[in-house]
Amino acid sequence: MKELIDKLKENRTLSKREWVALIEGRSPALADYLYDAARSVRHRYYGHDVYVRGLIEFTNYCRNDCLYCGIRKSNSNVSRYRLTEEQILSCCDTGYQLGFRTFVLQGGEDGCYDDSRLGSIISDIKTRWPDCALTLSIGERSYDSYQYLYDAGADRYLLRHETFNAGHYARLHPPLLKAEVRQECLWNLKKIGYQVGTGFMVGSPYQTAEHLAEDMLFIKKLDPQMIGIGPFISHHDTPFAGHPSGTLELTLFMLGLLRLMIPKVLLPATTALGTIHPKGRELGILAGANVVMPNLSPTTVRKDYALYDNKICTGDEAAECRNCLERRMESIGYHVVTARGDSLNI
Repeated sequence: MKELIDKLKENRTLSKREWVALIEGRSPALADYLYDAARSVRHRYYGHDVYVRGLIEFTNYCRNDCLYCGIRKSNSNVSRYRLTEEQILSCCDTGYQLGFRTFVLQGGEDGCYDDSRLGSIISDIKTRWPDCALTLSIGERSYDSYQYLYDAGADRYLLRHETFNAGHYARLHPPLLKAEVRQECLWNLKKIGYQVGTGFMVGSPYQTAEHLAEDMLFIKKLDPQMIGIGPFISHHDTPFAGHPSGTLELTLFMLGLLRLMIPKVLLPATTALGTIHPKGRELGILAGANVVMPNLSPTTVRKDYALYDNKICTGDEAAECRNCLERRMESIGYHVVTARGDSLNI
């Protein structure tokens, strides 16, 4: 299998059959070989820097009913909230003082935040902190809506495709949601000029190595600036409550493969990784990741933005989160930097 990793290093791509063979044939020794290669590539382009993004989860209302998500619209046990513009700006102010130069506005697909309201928030953030990048992660919208928000000042957009395979996508989502629509949104975002992020769940119900291979082929074609992957973790109030979570081992392996496939991409070590293992984010960095996303949301609402069970850091103040991550990164020889951290994959 090492020859496939060597081929990936050289050609930056594999066939579907080769992806499947590599994923199914992984072993601890092969993983170590992969991580060494991934770190070498990561250090070539990004050194030992770790970029931080200040995450602001501003609404947990959502019009969708995705089968894996804790804030799905049919979950009546969720305590719903929406942050005001003043609360969002306060989060940004706190983050700026702590050295954050990228803010991520993430929320469910909430119709209360129409283009006009979101555009006003975006414009205010960019006016007050012009040296900062602003990322949106608010789901599927029309081309015109994406264009409007881009014109208002948004720089980046995160939209995980979740799984490329249409049949698999249909098993994870209600009938109204289609894989091809999600993928079209990503191509629209690229066309408009956003720095685009996509990604997928690892170990989601019914997932196969073939599905993961198709994810890799799609991402290679899309050639995004950011890729966010994390293990599937079940939520007790969803139809997938009894399904096993994705594993740390496979998630780290996929991170290493992504680093080799698109060397200059921004690759987060996600909160979900830290949820399934106490040192999950550190291990993610050592597998090739170079971004972490501490939470700037008010602690009073963090527990209510529960996409999955046992999410970490819901009670920590923003400064605690920032300082904790800084110590964690230093413990493995990396350092958090105060920078926008734009992708080199342009």
